[in-house]
Amino acid sequence: MGPDLIRIVSRDSPMALAQVERVRAELAALYPEVETTVLPVKTTGDKWQGDLSAVEGKGAFTKEVDAAILAGHADLAVHCVKDIPGDRPLPAGTTFAAFLERDDIRDALVHPGGLALDKLPPGTRIGTSSVRRVAQLAASYPHLECVPIRGNANSRLQQLTDGRADALLLAVSGLHRIARADVITEVLSVDVMMPPIGAGVLALQCREDDADLIDVISALGHPDTYRETTAERMLLHVLQGHCNSPIAGYARTSGGDLSLRAAVFTADGKTVINAHEWAGRLDPATLGTAVAVSLLRQGAREIIDGIAH
Repeated sequence: MGPDLIRIVSRDSPMALAQVERVRAELAALYPEVETTVLPVKTTGDKWQGDLSAVEGKGAFTKEVDAAILAGHADLAVHCVKDIPGDRPLPAGTTFAAFLERDDIRDALVHPGGLALDKLPPGTRIGTSSVRRVAQLAASYPHLECVPIRGNANSRLQQLTDGRADALLLAVSGLHRIARADVITEVLSVDVMMPPIGAGVLALQCREDDADLIDVISALGHPDTYRETTAERMLLHVLQGHCNSPIAGYARTSGGDLSLRAAVFTADGKTVINAHEWAGRLDPATLGTAVAVSLLRQGAREIIDGIAH
């Protein structure tokens, strides 16, 4: 017998709440008899506009949400996997019940004048606080200038309008979630801008002893996304990457076969190490470990440890 009511906790940003609505819609389609309510919370990461490394890194976007689950104020949390720290385990007593089918993993350029990335003139200010994007731009487009911009996607678009930057890099999936795909100038291929670990994936987290809820929620899970996300997060765990680590990577499932490509950059983009392997008979976690070990053999540990956090 499943629950009659599921209390969902989430960050209170427009994008986060749009993600919750996707979960509610998928739940309603499978279990029309189950009611859902939403508990929005403002996280430390949403309130803090400085360097994330000063407030626990990516964990700043999940701490208050985790607390609501553990305290019993909510039953289910909706997270972007890319915001969940990979260098430490989930809070004790919680587990992932499902990963929803993956959205677009690519980044988008937003330029008011409609110029593509390779047409931007020297000195163009690209608004982003992502060390992953900064390092890749430095490596391939050193004539462009990165300026720090934080906040949710709507806030960043407003800062662009206000002249804080000349262009933005934002996640394609995020712009679609807030119904602002109209601002996309160019969708960048993963060869131009490799995505973060967990890009485009929504994770559903609950208390690990809530067996009835896990049974219900697991039906929303997408098998290929589960395999891809497991491989990617194991890579990040083995690398012990932190919020200031320019680590990028993505797994892909093709014809049932799983592959994982990843890269580690120095902050200035001058050194890049790559690894790419197919799973073959390896399970996803073993694949993630194998790619991480390949990167470590090439010097990833020294690069990651050499960046302050």
